[in-house]
Order: sequence, then structure tokens, then C-alpha cells
Amino acid sequence: MIAQDAVSAEPAFEPKASPTLKNPEAEAFYVEAIRELADLGIPYLLAGTYAVSAYTGITRETKDLDVFCKAGDYPRILAHFKDLGYAVEIEDERWLGKVFKGRHFFDVIFASSNGTMPVGDAWLEHARTIEIFGSQVRIIGPTELIWSKCFIQLRHRYDGADIAHVILRAHDQIDWQRLLGYMELHWEVLLVHLLNFRWIYPAERDRIPAWLMDELLERLDKQRQLPTPQMKVCRGRMYSRIDYEIDVKEWGYADVGGEGEWRND
Repeated sequence: MIAQDAVSAEPAFEPKASPTLKNPEAEAFYVEAIRELADLGIPYLLAGTYAVSAYTGITRETKDLDVFCKAGDYPRILAHFKDLGYAVEIEDERWLGKVFKGRHFFDVIFASSNGTMPVGDAWLEHARTIEIFGSQVRIIGPTELIWSKCFIQLRHRYDGADIAHVILRAHDQIDWQRLLGYMELHWEVLLVHLLNFRWIYPAERDRIPAWLMDELLERLDKQRQLPTPQMKVCRGRMYSRIDYEIDVKEWGYADVGGEGEWRND
């Protein structure tokens, strides 16, 4: 286990805005939680609405805290709070645990729900520091913030607007080469988000490096010259298992893992 103070982070900066609490009475619980996390010494980051507000200046309500950590540390965090008398829950062993005090809670997140983005050392190394509830707290960097939101595209929740706003307001703080590295296997998803940004903000197209658009469009051009894949796969399941359920249950498409039907044409 690496101590929190052993993880290098970029200098503290002044957030453009802070969210408001949906339940203001939860503040005392969050203050306790942040203090306990600091005393525990395990590296962690805050993400979610706190990070979006800090980089974009958007103020909106939040109902909880999103605490990001490495997979090997999430059992330590949950066990620590359990020992202190808090209720804990492992909602999904693949990515998410929760810590409760009454009706208030915070999430402990160590990967994405689709398994594509485990929290790693680079997330911690490129964190920023801001003041939250009177404490100095590391928040996820803008590059990793975009990466963490790229696949959140469900019927009831879509984080594309957050990505567009982070690009608009913090484009000069994004490590585009690192972002491309994160999304190497899913470069088309990155291209979709960048095209979305260009359409939303036509006067701000230059916020995205020309070399990145050239690289992604060249990949698309080369891909279009290739034969159609033979395995019927529905990668929409990486966005939403529910919304694309019929594809794997009735239409013969492979899930993200496993095999589907072969094309017969």
C-alpha cells in the first residue's frame, strides 16, 4: 500500500466552482469521511460532480461523493469504515462499493462498470488538489475525468455534456496523447466524443489538436477499406447492459466477452 502523501500530485489550484449538496445535512458525514480517508493514508481521488465543477465552473447538485481508488485498496477502505461502525456494501465486485451512515453515503469506485478502465497509478500521479470542506483533497485530473465518463451512455444518464464542457473549459490541461493511449482499443468512442464537441461548439474546434483528429480520421479511413468483421458483436453493452439486452438475448450478437453468432452472408 502506498501512502497518500507519497503520491505526487500537481500543485493545488483554485476550482472554477463547487457543487451544492442535495442534502446539506450530509456535510458533516462528508467531513468525517474525508478526515478518515486522510488518516488512513490510502491514495484516493474525488471525481464526479466535484471534479466537473472544478474544471468547468458549472454548479449543480450532488447527492454523494465519488471516491476513486486502486482495486487493491478498495477492500482496505471499506474494511476501515466497517471497523469504525459504518455500514458498507459491495454493490458490484467488478467496480463499486459503498459506505453509509444513515441515509448518507459515498461511493468507492476502482474501475468502470464495463471493466475497461481500472484506476491506476497514472490517475493518482496526474491528480490536482483543491480545498473541499476545509481539507486539501486530490481530485481526478481532467484527462482521466474524460476517460472515466466516455462510456456513461445509458437511457437515464449520459455524460457526454460533461465531456464537452471539460474540453471547452480545460482543453489546455488535457494530455491528449495520454487520453488517446487510454482509449487505444476504443478509439472510435473518442472520435465520437470529439465530433460531438466540434458540432456543439463550431467556433471552438481548435480546442482539439489537429494531429489527434488527423490520427483518428486516418484510422477510420483505413478501417473503411477493410472487410466487414465476421463475428457479430454488440459493443453497445459497454454503454448499457439493459438497453442492449435484446441484442445478445434474441438477435445473436456476442456480449463484450463470449461468442455470438457468425455472419452467414
